[in-house]
Amino acid sequence: MTDLTTAKGVYVIAPTAFHDDGRVDETSNDRLTDFFVEAGATGITVLGQMGEAPKLDMEEGIAIASRMIKRTSIPIIVGVSAPGFAAMKSLTAAVMDAGAAGVMIAPPNTLRTDDQIVNYYAQAVEAIGPDVPFVIQDYPLTFSVVMTPSVIRRIVQAHSSCVMLKHEDWPGLEKISTLRGFEKDGSMKRISILCGNGGLFLDFECERGADGAMTGYAFPDMLADVVRLQAEGKRDEAHDLFDAHLPLVRYEQQQGVGLAVRKYVLKRRGILASDAQRRPGAGLTATARAEVDYLLSRVARFDKRADLGAVSRAA
Repeated sequence: MTDLTTAKGVYVIAPTAFHDDGRVDETSNDRLTDFFVEAGATGITVLGQMGEAPKLDMEEGIAIASRMIKRTSIPIIVGVSAPGFAAMKSLTAAVMDAGAAGVMIAPPNTLRTDDQIVNYYAQAVEAIGPDVPFVIQDYPLTFSVVMTPSVIRRIVQAHSSCVMLKHEDWPGLEKISTLRGFEKDGSMKRISILCGNGGLFLDFECERGADGAMTGYAFPDMLADVVRLQAEGKRDEAHDLFDAHLPLVRYEQQQGVGLAVRKYVLKRRGILASDAQRRPGAGLTATARAEVDYLLSRVARFDKRADLGAVSRAA
C-alpha cells in the first residue's frame, strides 16, 4: 500500500465530467484521468468539493472512483465526507476494496470546540476502521470549522491511520510552519501536507514546508512544475511561472463560479467534452468567458500551454 505520509507533488482534485443533460460522462472522466497523469500529477483526489460529490448518489460515486482507480497506477484518494457515519463507512469500504490509497474526511460545520473536532475524527476512525489511511481536510472558509495546529496534532497523534493534511486555511502559512515545528521537536509524527485553495498560495506554501498541492486549477501541469522547481531549489523560476498564472488562478478562485471557470478551461484544453455542472450549478456568462479567454491569452505570453487558439464567442 502507498505510504501517504511521504506523499509529495500534486494530488489533483478531479472535477466530475457530465454531459449537458447531467449524465456522468465516462469518456471525458477517462480522458481527465489520463491528462492528470500526463500533466505530472503524483496522485488524484476524487469525490471532493470540486468534484460535485454531494450531487452524486452512492452508486455513481463508487463507480466514478472505481473506474479511475482501475485506469491509473498513481494513488487515488477518495472523499468520503458524509452527514452520517453509515454512509461514510459504506463508501470507504467500497473504494478501499477497489484499490484506493486512502480517504479524505472533512469536519461537519456543526463542530465548534477543539474537543468536538477531536472526538469527531475519533468517531470517524471507529466507523471506517483504524487500518484505513485518512486525510484531514482543513478548510475553515467553507466548513466554518477552525482547526488550530494543536488540534491537528491531537488528531494525528491519536490515530496512526492519519497520514495527511489537506491544508486550506487562509491565511495559513504560519500554520504550516507550526506543524513542521511540531515534527522537528518530536511532538507530532511526520505527515504529508498538501495544500488547496486553488493553488493560490502554493509558491510560499512549498517554502514553508508543504509537500505540494492537493487542488484543481485548470493547469495542473503548472502546479506540478512549481512544486518540482521549488524542490530543485529554483526559487525564482518557480515564482516566475507561478506569477504568470496568478491572475487566472485568482479568477478561478471566485466563490460560486470557480468550478465553472475550471471546467470551461478544461473544455478549451480538449479534456472535457462539456463544461456542464450537475444542477444546481452556475455557468459562465458570455462576458465571463471572454474574460477567461483574455486571461488565457495573457498567460500564454509566458506559458505556451495556455495558447489555446481562437474560440467562438457563441460557445
